[in-house]
Amino acid sequence: MNDLGRLEDLPASYREQLTGNNLVPLWPSLRGVMPPEKPRPQTKPTMWSYQQIKPLLLEAGKLTPIEKAERRVLVLANPGHGLEKMQASPAIYLGMQLLLPNEWAPSHRHTPNAVRMIVEGEGAYTTVEGEKCAMSRGDLILTPTGLWHEHGHDGDQPVIWLDVLDLPLVYYMEASYHVNGKQQTVHSGSAEKQFAAGGLLPSPMFEKNKKRYPMLRYPWVDAKLALIQMSQDASQIECFQITYVNPLTGEDVENILGFYALMLIPGQKLRLPARSPACVFHVIEGAVVASIADHSFDLDEADTCCAPGYTPVVLQNKNKNEAAFLFMTDESPLHRKLGVYENRK
Repeated sequence: MNDLGRLEDLPASYREQLTGNNLVPLWPSLRGVMPPEKPRPQTKPTMWSYQQIKPLLLEAGKLTPIEKAERRVLVLANPGHGLEKMQASPAIYLGMQLLLPNEWAPSHRHTPNAVRMIVEGEGAYTTVEGEKCAMSRGDLILTPTGLWHEHGHDGDQPVIWLDVLDLPLVYYMEASYHVNGKQQTVHSGSAEKQFAAGGLLPSPMFEKNKKRYPMLRYPWVDAKLALIQMSQDASQIECFQITYVNPLTGEDVENILGFYALMLIPGQKLRLPARSPACVFHVIEGAVVASIADHSFDLDEADTCCAPGYTPVVLQNKNKNEAAFLFMTDESPLHRKLGVYENRK
């Protein structure tokens, strides 16, 4: 097909008339918005080293008190989108958040969905709609759209976690805002105890309050055990991966982004297909080499990297004697809802 006409080929007087009437000719930009064969992602393969992030985050703790910061976070920004946009991919925001002993990050709620993947430390907690969720390494805690949440710390060491939000999408939709609130009253009980056994659910006969998000904390100890048990039947499964789901519906825990845990057995090399959604990998335990397009990243514990959509990924466990465990998030739920999900293998 011949090249389409260029904007500069049009007479200046004609272009001025278009601009004056808030009109834009499509044909000069058509190949940019609909390129041939596959998209051209702005998302670049990018790695964020925890060993470089941690000292800067701790220094932020000295420089800025929590009262002035409200949320003390360093954003993991993808250079392909421009650092000022503070996004890792088209729909994924990542941030490393610090909470020091005796600090309290005040209660608020907002339209973007969020999860917390705990990276380091003990003694902190997140309270979501009155449910106090303890924070331990590898735990996944939900703070879905519109739910009140706050963070507190009763321990004696810094606690750091990875925030994952669908903020870029909600902001692009001009639907992003927050509301501040008062400190919550904590109620007894924790939902994860009700859903502790796979394949077994509480009977709904006498259920009083049906929650849209029945389970808010997904303990790492349970997820890790599920992966280990799965790996014991390696003859049936090539990829040892679990999806964090709503225990009542079986659907993704939140409605825009998907969340997963992946195990690589000792020395395993896993080739992932080129899928349409961008994906983020975060190492919970072990060490992994992530090959993304023509980039290769050596990932140690708590390191994070991002892969653009439509890009094959190869993950290699660097340890021949120990398993490696990763947390993953991607845009699959959004792509499926929009009907654009692809798996090109």
